[in-house]
Amino acid sequence: MSKKQKNLIRILAAAALLAVAWALPLQGIWQLLAYCVPYFIVGWDVLWGAVRKIFRGNLLDEQFLMSVATIGAFALGDYREAVAVMLFYQIGEWFQGVAVGKSRRDIAALMDLRPDYANVLRDGQEERVSPEEVAVGETIVIHPGEKIPLDGVIRQGSTAVDTAALTGESLPQEKAAGDRVVSGTVNLTGSITVCTESLYGESTAARILELVENAAGQKARVENFITRFAHWYTPCVVAGAALLAVLPPLLFSQSWGVWVQRALVFLVVSCPCALVVSVPLSFFGGIGGASRRGILIKGAGFLEALAKAKTVVFDKTGTLTRGSFTVTRICPQQGTEQELLALAAAAESFSHHPIAQSVVAAYGLPIEPGRVTEAREHTGRGIEAVIDGRRVYAGNDRLMREIGVACGEDTAAGTVIHLASEGAYLGYLIIADTPKPDAAGAIRALKAAGVEKTVMLTGDKQAVAAAVAEELRLDEYRAELLPADKVTAVEELLPTGSPLVFVGDGINDAPVLARADVGVAMGALGSDAAIEAADVVLMDDAPAKLPLAVAIARRTMRIVWENVIFALAVKALVMALGAAGEANLWFAVFADVGVLVLAILNAMRALLVPQK
Repeated sequence: MSKKQKNLIRILAAAALLAVAWALPLQGIWQLLAYCVPYFIVGWDVLWGAVRKIFRGNLLDEQFLMSVATIGAFALGDYREAVAVMLFYQIGEWFQGVAVGKSRRDIAALMDLRPDYANVLRDGQEERVSPEEVAVGETIVIHPGEKIPLDGVIRQGSTAVDTAALTGESLPQEKAAGDRVVSGTVNLTGSITVCTESLYGESTAARILELVENAAGQKARVENFITRFAHWYTPCVVAGAALLAVLPPLLFSQSWGVWVQRALVFLVVSCPCALVVSVPLSFFGGIGGASRRGILIKGAGFLEALAKAKTVVFDKTGTLTRGSFTVTRICPQQGTEQELLALAAAAESFSHHPIAQSVVAAYGLPIEPGRVTEAREHTGRGIEAVIDGRRVYAGNDRLMREIGVACGEDTAAGTVIHLASEGAYLGYLIIADTPKPDAAGAIRALKAAGVEKTVMLTGDKQAVAAAVAEELRLDEYRAELLPADKVTAVEELLPTGSPLVFVGDGINDAPVLARADVGVAMGALGSDAAIEAADVVLMDDAPAKLPLAVAIARRTMRIVWENVIFALAVKALVMALGAAGEANLWFAVFADVGVLVLAILNAMRALLVPQK
């Protein structure tokens, strides 16, 4: 039987015995004994906890408040009220345990990454072992429907992989031999053999689970405020209750019983458990809800800073843009676009440069054997090749000047490949790194959420940066920056009065991520460097995840402050009513437990992050 079940049985037994004692016509010592039985059944752990803390020098906490209030009620002959106060306090504690347990279970279910086993190939046979027992370089077999237990590279087979647990993306990814797969994802369609790249403790799943578990220990400023507040608040209310009980009878000859009763009401209402419980639970829920959508926030402090951010700074390549080259324009001076593209693809087919490969990919057809009989690369300028018996040059304006062909000024927003043959200019292609499909929408969503300034930093040339900034409607951009220049640029933008968020790929941008108030690594699925470098990790490369992260952070902070203001307002009101004699112990205990329950229910809303 669990501790939670035992506590529930104690509560039910005490409630039944309280009802019996209430119904029996007992007087004197027998009445006292009848109420002491349910009191000690439900409250012995509270009394014992208060006694132990007194000897440890830590007496002013909620257990001390409940003990003093209930013992005082017994001393005044309010037996029913004393048992009820302790009973409802324990009901609130039980409800708190249920809520926290549910939050932890929800997060565990949402982040159900931990694999149960691995099928490792040893001596030609599959052997089912714990993932911790698999060494680096061993071969594992993953069948359809099984969780991928370790990071590795597919050696045989192809399949679709469900990455939703890591990225929040419902669309499966196609994987084949040579592709990398990461632990915590699910193999959907085909059996694959994978060569492992890391031990389980260093795998993506293990690192993410550790990150989420440790995030709860990183407190936000508001959490630290509540901790400090409770440290001073409890002694103050105890002192206030003591003065309320003593001063009126001494100074104005009032009834001791009346004012002690009011002091006990004051003590019961003052219990700060609603604040102490609901604020961390709200942050825990916000972090868990974000992790459900593939957004890993390393602590409540970063969530709080993200909610307050007014300036967001982006890296360009791989963050706002695809990070790969695409042919965006074909401008022939002779012939058709298809003829110019075919000629460029034939010339570039001998180069392994990413720009050359993008031209071949744009052509999309195989280069006929024997069509290119000679090819020579001019380093930093382009390619010279003999195609269909004529000499063709494909490269930048420097190459064109060397062969004496006029091509005009290079003002395009991208990389220009000029083509010439036998002294004649044939035309040019523009190769560019295009924005991601959801980048513009992400910028609009950030603006709608109240972000005042969006800035792009890039090492690319001015024309390219200007074109991207204009297309995405960014407020500002800075181009032709070295890595150290990016750090300087962020430092210049920092003194804005609100936290600055920098979004990058988490690998090349580690210095800038560390310098920003909140460093966000995008597209970090399987990237250990990104998980280590950033404060917030977006597990896929969709810019739209950033406004979602901001929305989750702001919603969580709104829930936190709702609980703080509501709890303090209700407690202040009931404490004033109690001091004025307008509230008894019953009213006080219902107010205290009711505030706790409502605050916990409100805090659990932070877990409810919409899927779309």
